[in-house]
Amino acid sequence: MSANRVSVLGAGAFGTALAIAFARAGRDVSLWGRDSGRMAECARTRQCGAVLPGLALEARISPISDLAQAASAPVIVIAVPAQALRQVSEALATLMTPGHAVISAAKGIEQRSGHFVTEVMADELGPQRLGVLSGPSFAADIARGLPTAISLAMADAQDAGVLAAHLGSPGFRIYHSTDVRGVEIGGAAKNVLAIAAGIVAGLGLGESARAAIVTRGFAELRRFAASLGARSETLMGLSGLGDLLLTASSAQSRNFSLGLALGQGRSLAEAAGGKLAEGVFTAAALDDMARARSIDMPIATGVRAILDGRISVQDAMSALMARPFREE
Repeated sequence: MSANRVSVLGAGAFGTALAIAFARAGRDVSLWGRDSGRMAECARTRQCGAVLPGLALEARISPISDLAQAASAPVIVIAVPAQALRQVSEALATLMTPGHAVISAAKGIEQRSGHFVTEVMADELGPQRLGVLSGPSFAADIARGLPTAISLAMADAQDAGVLAAHLGSPGFRIYHSTDVRGVEIGGAAKNVLAIAAGIVAGLGLGESARAAIVTRGFAELRRFAASLGARSETLMGLSGLGDLLLTASSAQSRNFSLGLALGQGRSLAEAAGGKLAEGVFTAAALDDMARARSIDMPIATGVRAILDGRISVQDAMSALMARPFREE
């Protein structure tokens, strides 16, 4: 499989950062965005603009707004929010022939269908080589060339290995896996648990409480993943534990920051501040899927209830602390 040409669909902070990383690995990258005026400006100035202030685009990156041009690349990475993935995939499907490698960098579950990202892409794209890219990574760190390690999962081990080698670099290490579902679950569920960690911090309950909520949340994540056939070692790796530790401990995480603001008494609208936090959409889907499988996920369920406005953050925390003592 040739990976010398790569298209990244989605010119937000994360998509732009991935484009920069792939270009540094020696690939020719088309960075696609919907706004033709903005993409033309990026091409003219070679600047990332407001998404990554002060950072320049690599010479190998071509900002474009023509989706047909982007669809011609043998490798396509879709870096849009999980709730927008179906729309982009549907548009892409009309422009592609079979045989492309299409990788999602979204971390979430589609709210209206309860589908994971590769399921959404399979619905719309048909017989392509589908994969998911996930792990502990902030866009600014990737774009600045700071050491970062993530996971690429595809059903075919050879495809995953070849693409990891072609898209990775010494500063952007890509580990490969065939456990697609495990990598998807880790990337999606950690956003919900990061909101819980932020709430604990916002309530001022201390670092011991935050450690407890993250650890017990991770136990929920592993139970859920096991019910769907994911491998335990996947969840112990970059796309599970690694991503959770990063997202649940830094104000750079939109999900943690949203939880922090909720814990400080702000409304959901105030806490969001106009920014997208994937965990808000994923919480309901995750809770519904867990209930359908009789998987006990009290932290995820509590986060959903808070986001739905059915319970206050104080009452949710009290309910968690009042649960019966049990064996770990």
